[in-house]
Amino acid sequence: MHHQTQEPPIVLRARQHRDRLAFFGNGGDHSYADLLRRSEVVALGLLKGSDDLAEERIAFLVPTGIDYAAVQWGIWRAGGIAVPINSGAAVPEIEHVLVTAGARRLVVTPDLISTIGDLSARLGLSVVAPDTLAGSGPLPDIGCSRRAMILFTSGTTSKPKGVVFTHAMIEAQASTLVKAWRWQAEDRIPLFLPMHHLHGIMNVQTCALWAGAAIEPFTKFDADAVCLRVAERAYSVFMAVPTIYNRLISWLEQTTGTPAAQETLAGFGAMRLMVSGSAALPASVHADWAHRTGQMLLERYGMTEIGMALSNPYEGERRAGSVGVPLPGVDLCLVSESGEQIDGEGAVGEIWVKGDTVFSEYWNNSAATSESFEGGWFKTGDIATFERGYYRIMGRSSVDIIKSGGYKLSALEIEAALLDHPVIAECAVVGLPDDEWGERVAAAIVLEGGRTISLQDLQDWASERVSAYKLPRALLCVGSLPRNAMGKVTKPDVKALFLDKNQT
Repeated sequence: MHHQTQEPPIVLRARQHRDRLAFFGNGGDHSYADLLRRSEVVALGLLKGSDDLAEERIAFLVPTGIDYAAVQWGIWRAGGIAVPINSGAAVPEIEHVLVTAGARRLVVTPDLISTIGDLSARLGLSVVAPDTLAGSGPLPDIGCSRRAMILFTSGTTSKPKGVVFTHAMIEAQASTLVKAWRWQAEDRIPLFLPMHHLHGIMNVQTCALWAGAAIEPFTKFDADAVCLRVAERAYSVFMAVPTIYNRLISWLEQTTGTPAAQETLAGFGAMRLMVSGSAALPASVHADWAHRTGQMLLERYGMTEIGMALSNPYEGERRAGSVGVPLPGVDLCLVSESGEQIDGEGAVGEIWVKGDTVFSEYWNNSAATSESFEGGWFKTGDIATFERGYYRIMGRSSVDIIKSGGYKLSALEIEAALLDHPVIAECAVVGLPDDEWGERVAAAIVLEGGRTISLQDLQDWASERVSAYKLPRALLCVGSLPRNAMGKVTKPDVKALFLDKNQT
């Protein structure tokens, strides 16, 4: 009797869509059959005649599109663990990922080989181009409980940790989102988000390919190129981060009144769904976008360790500044500092989560893993409040919650208010030690070209927008905010800027 090989769930899904378009646009049109064929070639080339990679970690650095998906799936089909590398990272950051994951092989396209500097020589890394992979023979059985991927957290407080995904987790995350956000095989979506990060890999690529939908890949976000395609009605779904929505608003302002702007607005307006995530979306941007395009952005909350956990509803009120309700299959509770579960209107606590989408381990870091779980619940470190049926994120317990005069203030909420100021381009709010208040609110800001603002002026302006106890008591104008490899602002470094200034 012929043995039917057990395949990764996403590969089985793709077989149902063989003749459909998987990728389109500048890189050419490619069907699911092409993707299946290419990923099999990659798998056989990586196996080199062995039976099973047996969870060998294979790092890869490949541009977004059919090649990326084929390499990722090829690693999975050969029984390996895929470790995507950030093409924008510095060499020491890439070294940390390769060494932590214990990757001995790197699949990289020739155009990106320079990104890794001297690492192949220094680490004894075997480097292979995707189009040189070939082989023949059977593929191994891949059970759902197998480890499939390691994504590195953004590491706001420490060195990035490797979050392990199993095939079962990927299936749980994709099927949950495809259902909640009503993905259809007819959907078309642009993909310009970083591909070493959950948002691009799971929410866009994996969900689209799970549903039989089509992806237009971009090497990076380019407002002109994307808006041109939006005007041509190329997409039905759009997923981006707040920075990108801000850039799109600037593009629309600069082209106001032109036929291009009209067509682009109509193209955005015609979409089925537009999502914002990975950072807090200021309510003013939510309102501005709705006013221009008629689209109520759907905000959601997730993190590398848990996938998406909360989402505004597909149908029903999409409330600005809120992240909605738990997705199906996600158990979620708020926990107070004393460890009590709290609920009801106005509850404030750390988000704890459990469910099939939640990871089970940090790679090779059992201490961090055991610290992160309690009684089966994953402790996210994010503080939320429950208001009128929806959750609102207040920030990271360690960096975004400022305890001042008995109040717990959300740095994110104050930042969103300050970003409405006409001359403030970027800002980061932190708490500084204060003998009287415990902590006082401090804002580091980047101003629009050549502008200035005094603390008093900022307080006067902000006093109409936030309560007196939330007003900044210290102000620092900087050329740029300190950020990590993921582009997230590093709050400890912002705090250090103020403390350094106070000592000089």
